[in-house]
Amino acid sequence: MGSAEGARDAQERDTQEQGPGGGGSIAHRVPDLGALELLLAVARLGSLGAAARELGITQPAASSRIRSMERQLGVALVDRSPRGSRLTDAGALVTDWARRIVEAAEAFDAGAQALRDRRDSRLRVAASMTIAEYLLPGWLLALRAGRPDTAVSLLAGNSAAVAERVLAGEADLGFVEGLTLPPGLDSAVIAHDRLIVVVAPAHPWARRRRPLPAAELATTPLILRETGSGTRQVLDTALGGLARPLIELSSTTAVKAAVVSGAGPAVLSELAVGEELALRRLVGIPVEGVSLARDLRAVWPTGHRPTGPARELLSLTRG
Repeated sequence: MGSAEGARDAQERDTQEQGPGGGGSIAHRVPDLGALELLLAVARLGSLGAAARELGITQPAASSRIRSMERQLGVALVDRSPRGSRLTDAGALVTDWARRIVEAAEAFDAGAQALRDRRDSRLRVAASMTIAEYLLPGWLLALRAGRPDTAVSLLAGNSAAVAERVLAGEADLGFVEGLTLPPGLDSAVIAHDRLIVVVAPAHPWARRRRPLPAAELATTPLILRETGSGTRQVLDTALGGLARPLIELSSTTAVKAAVVSGAGPAVLSELAVGEELALRRLVGIPVEGVSLARDLRAVWPTGHRPTGPARELLSLTRG
């Protein structure tokens, strides 16, 4: 027996046990929308077969649905004859009630669609600085190609600030670089990244012939992002602690500019320094004894998987 037939039999048993108008949930006492739409079609077309064709079901299935509805309500609704199908007096009354229910359902559906349209008309994204500068623009361009009417707002900050905005409901989707997430957020890895030690060409490390030991990196004052930055968190964890910062700056661009000017070494995402390394404005320094790989993540409130444009943007990050 198919699952649909089993469900109908179970419903009929419930109806027989309770009797028409019996107790229990109203869902067991009121026919479903499909049955009511069928009854309205029979009333309009005067034929069970024509009603079945209009609704895309077989005539036997339509007959079974009418019989089930009659048993559920405890009254005959349709007189069948070779000349067609005619509503009984009770069927005509039930049809009037059914029309109001179906109209209410159509209004409900239209309202739900309006909510979806309003949701889909905007997308609020919060992203850490590296992702906002070097990955998100391409993803948003791809999203715009498929959703030209969706207005996107971007809030850029460090990973801790991004998590706070998502938890506060100020962003529909967030992107972070850090290792840990506060309670209340779910996440998915959307890319992999690697941190690179960089210096200006004139810096003494640029002339090294051997990789830089991790212990030396940990004890060297560096140009760092502010506390809360995902890059700083990953570096601090990997090295087991950092020396007092040489300078603290609030953006990757500012850190790069300081390194290029010769202010000192820094550790940045390879996404952020590709052009500077290629032009020899910066020199990458190999490090031994530590892994500086990291995952980049999308985040959203626990139990609220992204929907609409947020879901589409999330899928684009994995393309």
